[in-house]
Amino acid sequence: MPTPCLVTGGAGFIGSSLVRALVARGDRVRVIDDLSSGRRENLADIGKDIELIEADICDEAALAGALDGIELVFHEAAVPSVPRSLADPLRSHQANATGTLKLLQAAKRAGVRRLVYAASSSAYGDTPTLPKVETMRPMPLSPYAVSKLAGEHYCQVFAGAYGLETVCLRYFNVFGPHQDPESEYAAVIPRFVTAALGGQGVTIYGDGTQSRDFCFIDNTVEANLAAGAAPGVSGGVFNVACGAAINLNDVVKLVGAIVGHDVPVTYVPGRVGDVKHSLADITAARERLDYRATISFAEGLRRTVAWYAGRR
Repeated sequence: MPTPCLVTGGAGFIGSSLVRALVARGDRVRVIDDLSSGRRENLADIGKDIELIEADICDEAALAGALDGIELVFHEAAVPSVPRSLADPLRSHQANATGTLKLLQAAKRAGVRRLVYAASSSAYGDTPTLPKVETMRPMPLSPYAVSKLAGEHYCQVFAGAYGLETVCLRYFNVFGPHQDPESEYAAVIPRFVTAALGGQGVTIYGDGTQSRDFCFIDNTVEANLAAGAAPGVSGGVFNVACGAAINLNDVVKLVGAIVGHDVPVTYVPGRVGDVKHSLADITAARERLDYRATISFAEGLRRTVAWYAGRR
């Protein structure tokens, strides 16, 4: 039987990729998105197969309608970006913390079976211990990190106090097709790839030795689908990554190798709130969610370059 699913932020990069996977497996999918950062074009190929509600998740009446008849929620809606939260912390809190609380309350009222929450590895902060394990003490460095961590705690409270099943997935650096390279706060890989394809150089904040556990979008989608179905995991928090880190200088070299020419780099001072190194321990997700991260960084980067090249 098809599962009635709601994807918040379903017109965004991760959300639309998840919607596509849910449609492909035959689920009945509804999306709620205010289109502040998501784009209708991300859903253009499946628009006839889904229901799209254009609304803010802080709109309680819209939430009630969106959750009507829904069994499973994937909560991707957020105001993303550390720099954006530093510029406007109240907006980040409203969308990420208050929005999550309002969604949880509405989901409880609607009789939703399970909610899968897009948490963030930013919760770990810049602690020197690697890899990052879910049992480590959170040390957020930015309003964005605080707001996402608050949503995570609300999910755990609703699981324990109200019996609403919740699963929190701490995303590390997700990348892939449909990621917006034009945003002022664009993630590093779409900026690198589109610049390289255009014959331009790239800018790195810091010296480029900072490393990230980049996770191709298909792996992240796999983790969400697993979290929606795995038994006995309500209230759990799980890292979603590949368990391998690469520094930004090496990312630029690999992008250059894929596009066929060197990519010039300009180095500028690092940014407040940025983490130096990030690497995930994915043992818990592997053992309890049966998550595998089957697509390597190099393969994911090749697919990403091919997608952006096809859009030029």
